Parts: sequence; structure tokens; C-alpha cells
Amino acid sequence: MGPAKIVIVGGGFSGVECARYLERHLRPEEAFVQLVTPDAGLLYLPLLPQVASGVLNPRSISVSLRRVLRRTEVVPGMAIGVHPETRQVVVRRSAGAECALDYDHLVLVPGSITRVLDVPGLHEHGFGMKTLAQAMFLRDHVLQQLDVAAMRGEEDEDRERLHFVTIGAGYAGTETTAVLNKVTHAAARRYFPKLESGMVRWHLVTRGDRIMPELGERLGEEVKQNLAERGVELVCGASAKEVTAHGVQLTNGRFIPSRTVLWTAGVEPSPLAGHLGAATDKGRIVADADLAVPGLTGVWACGDAAAVPDLTGEDGAICAPTAQHAMRQGRHLGKNLVTELRGRGRTPYRHPDLGLVVDLGGKDAVARPLKIGLRGIPAQAVTRGYHLMALRTLVARARVAFDWTVHGLSGDDFLRIGYGDYDTHTIRGFEQTDCYLPAEQIPAALEALGDPAN
Repeated sequence: MGPAKIVIVGGGFSGVECARYLERHLRPEEAFVQLVTPDAGLLYLPLLPQVASGVLNPRSISVSLRRVLRRTEVVPGMAIGVHPETRQVVVRRSAGAECALDYDHLVLVPGSITRVLDVPGLHEHGFGMKTLAQAMFLRDHVLQQLDVAAMRGEEDEDRERLHFVTIGAGYAGTETTAVLNKVTHAAARRYFPKLESGMVRWHLVTRGDRIMPELGERLGEEVKQNLAERGVELVCGASAKEVTAHGVQLTNGRFIPSRTVLWTAGVEPSPLAGHLGAATDKGRIVADADLAVPGLTGVWACGDAAAVPDLTGEDGAICAPTAQHAMRQGRHLGKNLVTELRGRGRTPYRHPDLGLVVDLGGKDAVARPLKIGLRGIPAQAVTRGYHLMALRTLVARARVAFDWTVHGLSGDDFLRIGYGDYDTHTIRGFEQTDCYLPAEQIPAALEALGDPAN
């Protein structure tokens, strides 16, 4: 009997941690591991806003999987379909060709994508914040608006260019708004003296009346106060009704003129979750506490795409889709997969929530480690220390620490790269959210591909 074929779908925290564990604890003759991922890089998402602000170099937060993984075969491409009956995964490679991968064990950790609601104009004019390319493009676009407005065009046009709107006051939206607000005001003061004071405005729109409720009421109010002192307007009880090339119409009737509408109103599990025929909870695959998918032999799931019971919380609680759970679940899944292959028992996943850290730029931060509320410099020290420890390689940690040091000493150059000259900035363009096969088309796609061995 040959080695077991293990296919891991997803190159995020869970997938990489699982693959690393399998490499360390399985011999080559025991298993052949393949990892399917679009760009062969592990992106550290929590630091994405700092790429958008220019504090960090893009390469600092993205690690080559070939540097991290030694024996795992990295398959560059998008897993666009899963057929559990034939135990095959349909993969579309970057060149457009499709292939099928056989598996004995499938680790489904495709993560999440931006939750795009049916808002007219959002696909065409909205900006996302889920990929490295989106963060780099957003920075370029924001600085371009300052460049053009500094030439003093029509008043209405300048207002559109210098008003920036973020829809969604969760982690990504709040942090991105905070750091980019800091960047745009600093750039306007230093390099664009012709711009009138107060013309640069950021608006943070949220359906509720709180910012990041996971922080607790006291820290959430402190974040509100911090943003208000910086001139960020918090618009509560509203969302986007329509997005146009010249602004956003809110559900409360207000229209905000803007050419930069950032959509960070939550995420949703990858569409692959619907291909298995397994039970789902708000789109996430229902997994047992040992991370196996009930009713499907050889299928495992964890991370953002899975609803994993939180054994440290209240009855019926589900683990939050955070990086700390994704990394630990990936390692635990690898451990259970090793014991499964060797005929030993599995163990349930159990991990208490360590809290949240939020970098608001400069010396401003809030953190809630182990339910202890911190703000200011102590919170910033905890925040950056946590991020450094969470990065997967010493090289990545050194690069991030170096970037922080250089930026702290020299500041920002407010340099544009030129991404704004291209027309690939939409959520659909960057995240390829429309490329997944409907579940009913997977058998026909596999039949058209023929025998994958040929």
C-alpha cells in the first residue's frame, strides 16, 4: 500500500500550520502531501493595513511557502470544486488550465472571502482589503487623489477626491481607516500646502453604534474618541445603499461624495464549503471538535471556513474566525490526522481566546490580552510583540521589525507606485470570487478532464 494522499486546500494560517506539522511528524512513505493555493505565499493578514499605510513593505508580511515547507508539493492554483464521492478536487491553474487531484484525506481550509452584499455599484466602484494586491492598490489610489486634488480642480471634484469612506467598523475597517487617515493628513500638511485645512475627511460607517464589540465597551469607546480626535467621522446606524463613481448613498438617506469607498463589512466562508453536501452554519462547514467533518470519511475542516465548537466557551459557542484559532486549529488538525493514519485516537480542539490587538498607527493602539484592557504605548508594545511572534519565519520577523524601525526614524515618503493606472482594483478582480464552479457542474468538469493520471 502506497503513501496516503493528503490534499490541503488553502495556503493560509490553518493550511500551512497543518502542512508543517505533517512534515515534521510523518515519514515520506506514510503520506504524500499537496497544498493548493493561488499564489504560493503565506500572507499575514493582520498587518495588511500597515502595508496600505506604507509602514511595512509588502514582502515583509508575505512568506514564500517554498521557504516554509520542505516536502509538501505546493500546487499554485485555485481549488474551484470538490467532489467527495470520487474524492477529487478540481484545480484551475494560473494559466487557466484545469486539473483534478485525487485524495485519501482532504483538509479543507480555504479561508474566507469578502462578504459582498447586493449593493448596486459595489462591484464596479468598491475597494476591498483582503489581499496584498488590494492593500497596495488602495494606498496608491488614495495618494493619487491627493496628487490630483492638489492641482485645484473643480470644487465638487476635489471634495470627491478628498473624502474617503469605509463601510464596516470591524477590525480591518477600523485599523485601515485609522492608519490611512493618519497618512493622508500627514501628506496634506507636508507636501500639499495648497489643500485647504479640513478638506481631507475620512468617514467610518457602521450598522451598529459600537466599534469592534470584541474589545469590550470601554476600549471600544476609547477607539471612538481616538478616531474623533483625528477627525474621523463615525456614521452609526447605516450602511451602503448604492455606490457610484462619485460617492456612496447610505441607507439613512445621506450621500457622501467620494471616489474611494472601502468595503470591509465582514467576510464569508469560501464557496467551496457548499460543495461537500455537509451541514453548514452561516456558510461555514460544521466540524466536530476533533476537526473532522461528520458524515464524510477522510474530510477535515478548520479555520475561517469551518464552524468548530469552542469548548472553552458557553454551550453551543463556535470558535471565532481569528488568526490565533486558525493557526492552532491547523496544528491540531495535523496532529489528529497523524494519529488517524497510525490508528490511534483523536483529541478535541480546545484553546481559550487570548484577546485582540489593534494598531491605530503611531503610538496609538488598544489591546485586550487575557481580558486585560490596554491603550497607548503599552498596548502598542503588546500589539507589535504579538505580531512578531505570530509571523512564521525569522526572516519575516526581521523584515517587519526593520520596517517599523526605519519608518519610526524616517517617516513616510508618500510614494505612489502606479497601480492606479490599471483597471484591476475591484473585489471581484482581485479575489476572483466568481470563478467557483456550481456544485452540480463538478461531475461534468471531472468527466471532461478525463483520467488525471494521463
